[in-house]
Order: sequence, then structure tokens, then C-alpha cells
Amino acid sequence: MASDPDRSRPGVKQLLENAGNGSCADCGAADPEWASYTLGVFVCHSCSGLHRNIAHISKVKSLLLDPWSCSELEFMDSVGNAAAKARYEQLVPAFYCRPSPSDCMLLRDQWIRAKYERKEFMYVERQEPYSAGYREGFLWKRGRDNGQYLSRKFILSEREGVLKYFNKNDAREPKATMKISSLNATFQPGKMGTAHGLQITYLKDNSTRNIFVYHEDGKEMVDWFNAIRAARFHFLQVAFPGAPESELLPKLTRNYIKEGYMEKTGPKQTEGFRKRWFTMDDRRLLYFKDPLDAYARGEVFIGSQENRYSVLAGLPPNTQGSHWPFGITIATPDRKFVFACETEEDQRGWMSAFQMVVSRPMLPQDFAVEAYFKHKP
Repeated sequence: MASDPDRSRPGVKQLLENAGNGSCADCGAADPEWASYTLGVFVCHSCSGLHRNIAHISKVKSLLLDPWSCSELEFMDSVGNAAAKARYEQLVPAFYCRPSPSDCMLLRDQWIRAKYERKEFMYVERQEPYSAGYREGFLWKRGRDNGQYLSRKFILSEREGVLKYFNKNDAREPKATMKISSLNATFQPGKMGTAHGLQITYLKDNSTRNIFVYHEDGKEMVDWFNAIRAARFHFLQVAFPGAPESELLPKLTRNYIKEGYMEKTGPKQTEGFRKRWFTMDDRRLLYFKDPLDAYARGEVFIGSQENRYSVLAGLPPNTQGSHWPFGITIATPDRKFVFACETEEDQRGWMSAFQMVVSRPMLPQDFAVEAYFKHKP
């Protein structure tokens, strides 16, 4: 005799063929195998776990392993992902980060809570924490020298075009002022060792600077992140009037192309190789002694193949001093940069990242950055 899941499986399969139901309602992952039978949405396994955090609103079951009653299937058919999206996402601001399957758990958790629990995208007044153009509050900031996290006051001002923080609550002058024009923010839970960790980068004298912050409250942290995105969106709309949203939105914040350890040697390739933490950020390859350093030890600009940049597997002949066996050589119009990876898998990962960068044509702003690197003392 067929089990309940077996009996309900044809009905479930038919529902998945309805428009919108073939991907997760929350992160967009293909082929969802779970569903919220109280909200009427189909979700991936990862997001189903986050729905359990709002069990008073959403109750989930497996589409394949759990039995489904006729009334539950009828409810799922009456709602579905497309109708739920039209209801719960009707007022999502253009700048708001809609998480993908590869985004961190915090972003996806707060997206789900914002949609279904707080209903932020059904009532525009609930978006004030990140839509007002001004935000002030306290975050835990990692000290540059001792690595301790201390509470610091932060102010984000869209009108002034800056994010600044103060070492003392009553200080008149900020410790640092970061221009929104060069600001980036990306969640780094693994690197920072905290689920709510955010890395903020900005340019000072055209060199990259990092600060690392977090807050115990996940909503607070994601509100700061989206407030930064809102300020960046406003800046870009003013800087590029008439540019379509589709061109501006990818520029609000960016995740790094790749990060990890490699060994490097000096320009003459006669020095010993040293282990460094590398970050591929757009066309800037930065290296640090420690992953949480505030300042990079150096930066390398990587252009395009059309402009005589290339990436080769292996080390130049007679290269000595490398502890790791899997080499990579980046050739620029002026010199070669030599790196070594610990494993062949690491080498393939970095080669893929570098090839992606050099295969992309350079944009007008890229040439300005390249010119700065060429004349850098």
C-alpha cells in the first residue's frame, strides 16, 4: 500500500510546475524541495531552516518526505511563489539587497524576517531605518593594533556623502571619514568569526583601507548594510544622471571575487616567498599579512588581455624560495608578479578568478586606476 508521501507526490510535482514555483521564493535557488504550508511558498532546504526561526508565522514540510493533505495542496495551489512575491515584496526598494543562494545566512534570515514577520515591504514607513538618508548608532569596531572590538559611534549621512565614526561619544571630530563614492561593504562571517561581521572598505589617497564591525542584533547589522547601499544608490544617481537602474544596482556593494592565502616574492623574484592573505577586489589584488589587517601591504592592478595583461600557470624558470609548489604568474605591461599556491585546487581557483578579470574589457574608470598604479611611487 502506498504511503502518504507517495500518494501526494503527483499533486506536489504538478504544483512545482506552476510559474514561479520552480525556484526558492526567498533566495532563488533552483528546484525547491520544501514548502511553507502556512505562507503558501516553495523554498530550498537552506531557507526552510530559516523559516523555522519564525515558526509562529511559517510552518514547513518536505515536499518529498512528508505527507500532504488535499486541503494543504489546495492552499499551496491558491497561493504559490508568484502571488506571495506580489504581496510580500510589493514595495522592496531598488537598493535593498535581495539575497542569492550564495549569500551569508544573516542576509537571508533577515530578508525572510523582513518579508513575512515585519512586513517591511508592504508598509513603506517600516523601511525608515535604511531609507531615511541618515543613520546614527553604535557598532563594535575592531581595533587596528590590538584586535579588540570596542563600541564606536557611527554616522552615515547621504547629504554629506560620508560615513564617519568617532572614538569617543562626545568627540567633535570623527576618527575617520569615509566618502560614500568609494565605500564598499560585504559580510564576512567566516573571516571575522562572527555571524554578523561586516567588512567596510574605502579609499584613502587611492589606497584601500578596511574596518571590521559587527552588532549583536542581526536586524541592526543588515539595516546598516542596506543604509550604505541606499546612500551609494543616491550618490550614483547624482553622479550618473539618466543611467538606468540596471547599470547602477550592481555597483552599490560587491563581494570579493576571491580571497585566500598564497605566497609571494618581490619584483626581482630573488627574495624569499612569504605567505600573505590575498583579496581580489574588482581589478585590485590586495595582499595583507593578516586577513583582518586595516591596511594592505601592497596592491596590484590587473587589467585586461586587450591591454597586455595575462595569467599563466607555473613559475618563471629558475625561481627559488617557494615553499608551495603550484605557481601563478601575472604579466602586466611593466613587470611580472609571481605567486605560489599550497594545493592544485587553490591554484585552479585563483587562475579562474584571474582569468575572469583579464577577460573583461576595461572601463573608462579602470584606465584612471591603472594610470595611478603606474605612477605610484
